[in-house]
Amino acid sequence: MLTRPLFDSDLEGFRDAVNKFFVKEAVPFHTQWEKEGQVSKELWRKAGEMGFLCPTAPEEYGGVGADFRYSAVVMEEASALGLSGVGFSLHSDIVMPYILRHGTEAQKQHYIPKLISGEMIGAIAMTEPGAGSDLQGVKTTAIKKGDKYILNGSKTFITNGQLCDLVIVVAKTDPKEGAKGTSLFIVETGTKGFEKGQNLEKVGMKAQDTSELFFQDVEIPEENLLGDAEGRGFVQLMQELPQERLLVGLTAMAACEAALQWTIDYVKERKAFGKPVMSFQNTRFKLAELKADIIAGRCFADRCLELHLDKKLDVPTAAMLKQWTTDLQCKVMDECVQLHGGYGYMWEYPIARAWADSRVQRIYAGTNEIMKEIVARSL
Repeated sequence: MLTRPLFDSDLEGFRDAVNKFFVKEAVPFHTQWEKEGQVSKELWRKAGEMGFLCPTAPEEYGGVGADFRYSAVVMEEASALGLSGVGFSLHSDIVMPYILRHGTEAQKQHYIPKLISGEMIGAIAMTEPGAGSDLQGVKTTAIKKGDKYILNGSKTFITNGQLCDLVIVVAKTDPKEGAKGTSLFIVETGTKGFEKGQNLEKVGMKAQDTSELFFQDVEIPEENLLGDAEGRGFVQLMQELPQERLLVGLTAMAACEAALQWTIDYVKERKAFGKPVMSFQNTRFKLAELKADIIAGRCFADRCLELHLDKKLDVPTAAMLKQWTTDLQCKVMDECVQLHGGYGYMWEYPIARAWADSRVQRIYAGTNEIMKEIVARSL
């Protein structure tokens, strides 16, 4: 694949360390975690000890203050190894930044060091049974009562939902308002009235714990409102979505690159009609097309990463990246399964897992149909 100028020798050294960590601490256990529906909490603590959680967190909160390329490396290596259960990116690059950019100083001091160490695992609860990409349709409420908020509602499809120790909850503090009535709250596991539902059984990403969450008359101290004022939740969400969609695009391209290499290796060894499958023109042409598409996608993703590092990645560009790369990811996985033949449909082969894992990429972080609408509005 292409040389990536954004990644210097220091970053490649970091990549090597991350890869070795995952190969030792995650790859041998991932099949078991798929059966259990979640990864081990021990993996989180070990990752924290190695400095692989929240690499962009500032030094004053116990982090190393690295730039977003280090987060990209962690995500890409997990994706390239097919570690769909490792929910580090949501924890490190979505939950932690919400607290860092929008939280009070007390919230930052209390939570960020624990997220860095892996002592606490983070989740964010946006989606509801009746509200997915339409965040203004949220029905969960948080009504002020004295110096507390009373939280009621339910959430679904929550990544890290079983393992999480804290969850950022999207709720309406003024149900009569739309976006202006939305606020975010930090809720800790163990709070009375906060219950975790079943670990949902999914088509793919089987080692990733994904849960329903229920809130019944949960009393939230007013200091757990994210930030220092109500009604800022929708703006806070919109400001963080470009980074989330960049995350999806980067992992999509890493998965595509891995799938292509697995398939090249397979068709060189597998024989049909007495000769390697690679010797057939259809195979070579399909792989050539996929390689060209993947290189184009990688250039686009790295350009968006470069824009993000310069704080210039806008909402429409991030939406285009998310939509295009995840559509490509599904195409690549499908073509690679086909080139594996019947073995491509066997769960023991990594391409089968990658095919199943890829489909949800076009749904979460805003469906690809919503991405197209965002881009259309910018025309």
